[in-house]
Amino acid sequence: MASAGSMDMIDTAAVREYLLGLQSRIVAAFEEEDGGTFRKDGWERPSGGKLEGDGLSQLIEGGALLERGGCNFSHVRGTSLPPSATQHRADLAGAPFEALGVSLVMHPRNPYVPTVHLNVRLLAALPPGREPAVWFGGGMDLTPYYGFEDDAVHFHRSCADALAPHGTGLYARFKPWCDEYFFIRHRNEARGIGGIFFDDHSDGGFAAGFALMRGVGDGFLPAYRPIVQRRRALPYGERERDFQAYRRGRYVEFNLVWDRGTHFGLHGGGRTESILMSMPPLVTWRYDWQPEPGTPEARLYTDFLPPRDWLALGGEH
Repeated sequence: MASAGSMDMIDTAAVREYLLGLQSRIVAAFEEEDGGTFRKDGWERPSGGKLEGDGLSQLIEGGALLERGGCNFSHVRGTSLPPSATQHRADLAGAPFEALGVSLVMHPRNPYVPTVHLNVRLLAALPPGREPAVWFGGGMDLTPYYGFEDDAVHFHRSCADALAPHGTGLYARFKPWCDEYFFIRHRNEARGIGGIFFDDHSDGGFAAGFALMRGVGDGFLPAYRPIVQRRRALPYGERERDFQAYRRGRYVEFNLVWDRGTHFGLHGGGRTESILMSMPPLVTWRYDWQPEPGTPEARLYTDFLPPRDWLALGGEH
């Protein structure tokens, strides 16, 4: 992580304005698709404690499209970075910090519409008497229950397109990073078909990192909305819903056991309701269950969860 230079180079007000606008645009798009209204829950932590700041959680439950979905904005300042944020920079342990981000998870009702996750964030460490350090992180990833190759190709192509203006080779770096990060180690399987993921990113300084964040944020709706529109009307039954609930269990396991952002929020004194808004509404677990060979459920494991070069499958763009 490179130094960000003097503090006047870190324009958190501009980041905040962008993130609130991004949240508003995304929620409006999902309200249009769902027909329902997201509940708005603003919150504030007063100054004087170890953590202060404010945020806006927006949530929908029981919608026509979204069984449960949330899109959160938060902006917090703290007196000491938690260990989960400094595991690769021990010299910053205990430093005051400022963090801003938007994070969303959407769990559609129809099992043929995949769950989706997006996160874009800025974290600035402000060690007394030293240059501040700033880094960006985030990405987006797709978790289907029933795989469609054209959906996977479209999502990954959209991710590559979002990164292309911000440097060469970013998709080639961030795609395998996503495959590695969203891997459920205790199950030895991927959470979904990935997308892009980056963390501790400071290449080019604040301006370049902020531009990359905007590229990823702005690329989300073009990546996901067309998939929703072509899958939401597919008929499904109890079998598909049952498999969806089973696979949602994997989502819960990853978020609670492995996800760095969840750990940062919970261990850093964040707002529990907002942090756990990513949990699906209905989940099941079974003991040592495997899908029958040759079924659509088995094909998810054999053809979609193992990392693949989806851009090659999609041909030239």
